[in-house]
Amino acid sequence: MLVIGLEIGPGVLAQPSDDFTPPHSQRGPASERIHFQSFHVDLASQSLANGDMDFYIFSLKTEAARQLKNADNITMYEAPATSISLVLNPAPAPDGEINPFSIKEVRQALQYAIDRKFISNEIYKGLAKSMVAHVGPFDYDYLTVYSKLKTLDIRYDPEFAKDLVQEAMVSSGATLEKDKWHYNGKPVQVKFIIRVEDERREVGDLIRAELDKLGFTVAPTYLNFAPAILSVYGTDPKLFQWHLYTEGWGRGAAERFDYGTANSMNAPWLGNMPGWQEIGFWQYENPVLDELGKKLFRGDFQNINERNRIYEDITTVALEESVRIWLATIVNSLPTSKDLRGVTQDISAGPKSIWTLREAHVPGKDTLTVGNLWVWTERTTWNPIGGFGDLYSTDIWNNLHDPPLWRDPFTGLPIPFRASYKVDTFGPKDKMNVPANAQLWDAKNDQFISIGDGVKATSKVTFDYSLFFQSKWHHNQPITMADVLYTVGQAFDRVLDEDKSKVEFALAVTSKPFLDTVRGIRVIDPNKLEVYVDYWHFANDYIAEYANMASVSMPWEIMAAMDKLVFEDRRAAYTDTAAQRFSVPWLNLVMNNDVRLLRRALIKLRDTNNYPKDTFESAGVSVSNQDAVDRYQAALDWIDKFEMAVISNGPFKLTRYDPPSQFAEIVAFRDPTYPFKPGDWYKGSPPQIRFSRVESSNILIGSPSTINLTMDGPGVIDVRYLLIDPSNGSILAKGITNKADNAYSLTIPSEITGKMVNGMYHLFLVGSSDKVSSLAERRVNIKASSTETAPAKTAVLSKAESTATSTSSKKRGGFSCSGPPLISMKS
Repeated sequence: MLVIGLEIGPGVLAQPSDDFTPPHSQRGPASERIHFQSFHVDLASQSLANGDMDFYIFSLKTEAARQLKNADNITMYEAPATSISLVLNPAPAPDGEINPFSIKEVRQALQYAIDRKFISNEIYKGLAKSMVAHVGPFDYDYLTVYSKLKTLDIRYDPEFAKDLVQEAMVSSGATLEKDKWHYNGKPVQVKFIIRVEDERREVGDLIRAELDKLGFTVAPTYLNFAPAILSVYGTDPKLFQWHLYTEGWGRGAAERFDYGTANSMNAPWLGNMPGWQEIGFWQYENPVLDELGKKLFRGDFQNINERNRIYEDITTVALEESVRIWLATIVNSLPTSKDLRGVTQDISAGPKSIWTLREAHVPGKDTLTVGNLWVWTERTTWNPIGGFGDLYSTDIWNNLHDPPLWRDPFTGLPIPFRASYKVDTFGPKDKMNVPANAQLWDAKNDQFISIGDGVKATSKVTFDYSLFFQSKWHHNQPITMADVLYTVGQAFDRVLDEDKSKVEFALAVTSKPFLDTVRGIRVIDPNKLEVYVDYWHFANDYIAEYANMASVSMPWEIMAAMDKLVFEDRRAAYTDTAAQRFSVPWLNLVMNNDVRLLRRALIKLRDTNNYPKDTFESAGVSVSNQDAVDRYQAALDWIDKFEMAVISNGPFKLTRYDPPSQFAEIVAFRDPTYPFKPGDWYKGSPPQIRFSRVESSNILIGSPSTINLTMDGPGVIDVRYLLIDPSNGSILAKGITNKADNAYSLTIPSEITGKMVNGMYHLFLVGSSDKVSSLAERRVNIKASSTETAPAKTAVLSKAESTATSTSSKKRGGFSCSGPPLISMKS
């Protein structure tokens, strides 16, 4: 018997104590200010060792991480915070030409042409784990598709890939001449955009070599973040500025039951597949994936088993399509000073999550320096509607605002952050009556109107914003229900107003499926808002997350000025594709030219006494003319002082942002009405699950065989098993082990062993807990024999060998009011 630990665990190599004492009791964060500075990844290790920074928030390259592991003055955190994939351009070529990736069989062939094990073990030196689907061994929903992925047996098989390409290309009219494909007498050339900042350069070169072996003429272009993003996501696929691109995705929070990644990485409706749902672009379309994705998104299932079947179907169809080919999850190496305190290790994002920098401090210092690869790039855009799509802006932004809900860093379930909630549901089979005085948006008159009698909804969530409303925005104006209502009405208006939906088409088309499920809202007292939705989930917290319509991230006057600039003045756009289409700036609240435009819009609104009075009053909220003037003036004063328009409500405020110097400064918000203080955000390190002992003997063919094992970890732990014949990939047995305390056993019955032949079989074990959104996976190689079995063997696993794996996450996208979070951050 051989026991193989397939995954390395997240965590910390030089473990600090989880005993945490807040440095003070003032309102706001632990540190007085944080400086964000750019440090090239190749120089980051030395800069940290020299004391030039306290925390490097971009993952070190593998070799640099290895060299720092035993440094006395460094603590190294590890977390599966990024994934890499290869996106293919499936657009049809013009007449007389051929795009090989418009042919599904060629795309499928690439699945077998890429050596994922080499990527993980050689390029990343073991600090990565192979992926074949949008979920991998670090994702809780890996359990959901585990059996399916094992039976598909996607592997590195270049000869099989070559055969698939040969058949598909010949059928399409191409010819192979001197080992290169030609079409109409010309070589078939593919444009490959390869990122250069990290190991993706080596990954790209590896894939380039495989493409060459398949007979394609490869034209590589090596680019940094901003030009690569513009070339791929900012252009019409049919223009063929690219055929392949090495994508990177950042993870910001843990996830228990995924719906975001499954949709955004597979289903075209959400706008993250080639064509990007931008009007006028060629669009990759797949009605099956859209239907399945929307079912998962809308909670259109009766129980967890039906939900899991939908999830498995999405994964299966996406792999058949192979528009996005998954390569690996990268275990990020994130170093800090040994003296840094207050670190919370999100089970997916590690110390990069929203929790850490609120508590982070070095005793005796009031200023922290946080390094990143970039602070600003040409694609870094600060606006809460269609911006914040990259890691470099969100790494700062997450410390400036308090979201109503976030994810528990260990369980991956939605939890209250600054808003509390109560969920009532009649789902999945029944519906409740929605009060006649609940309201929806009237886009023609820019106000809320009563829905009347006869409307039903599956669930109701009552949000309590008291912790927001007791305090102020950073510009000293009170946070009120008006701020909530404006973002709700704004989201509806972008979809229902015909003119606005044509301007920001991508926002409208991707927000509509959520808004179509909203049956009404109702303000029930100065602090509470009811939201009625046709949505159900077996975990009530997901219902609350789904119904969370208001991000409460910026004051209504900033939102109103942005709307004026985008929809009335037509001087800017919320999204990059709309900006290109109309030849206007992609609205950026930290860039001088855009801020000047916004300032003019604010002055115009103030001087004409123009504010969304009907929006507020129609919902029963009073905002006077003087209130509006005060708001506009406070925003203008802020802009005049800081030359930026980023105003929010979190523990830090943005006071400096200098793109040429790659520098930003955030300063503590110490208002006495702010509800949080150091210690309130600290979560520490996650509990872990691990296999501690596996006992088995060889299988005697025709006789039952029992495997015993023990697991350590919190909560209720389940262990699933899968017995596979590696000669043909078939599943011989699967199920859930029997349990007694932390001891588990499974028996392979004689009717199964009787079908075996002499040879080796693979038994896969996957453990999970209800207390952590993490997995532990082991493979046991068991020999079957027709002769007497060998005595039972026991593998006692060390802690290092049996550490739990972490799960994936979704990072909240840039949309201010689009329901649940769906988009991961580009890196």
